[in-house]
Amino acid sequence: MKFLIVVDMQNDFIDGALGTKEAVAILPAVKTKIEGFDGRVIFTRDTHEEDYLSSQEGKNLPVEHCIKGSDGWQINESLDALRKEEPVDKPTFGSIALGQLLKAYDTYDEKIESITLIGLCTDICVISNAMIIKAFLPEIPVIVDASCCAGVTPESHQNALKAMQMCQIKVENL
Repeated sequence: MKFLIVVDMQNDFIDGALGTKEAVAILPAVKTKIEGFDGRVIFTRDTHEEDYLSSQEGKNLPVEHCIKGSDGWQINESLDALRKEEPVDKPTFGSIALGQLLKAYDTYDEKIESITLIGLCTDICVISNAMIIKAFLPEIPVIVDASCCAGVTPESHQNALKAMQMCQIKVENL
């Protein structure tokens, strides 16, 4: 079984509060990747509460985004139509729940062949989740498709890809 993890392809990260032209630019590639993927697709969703600005993250990044129930919290409409199950909501960059969920799927009956990550932001949530997945499933190939990711800046995107390669995460389509 193969998994595709679609990380935080939410309105606030694409063209909302923290959007970038690079995030907008990857939308067609992300949609094509999901449509052509032969395996299970799991979306994650950055999820903050109304008190975000008083949280540790909010104090360091004082831009309200992905507030639960808001338009910015929603997965981009063109991608959400492809979703077959509820997203994994995560209150921070990386999701322990996602690691636990994937580990539960890797059983003697059905082993995970690979886990590919795509989405936003390469240098924050993609790298965090890739590292958590690698920690939970160190013998499973973890792959990041660089053509379907965008970072806060092009430079930080490249730095994150290099860091993941150093941690035995395969980076494709550089």
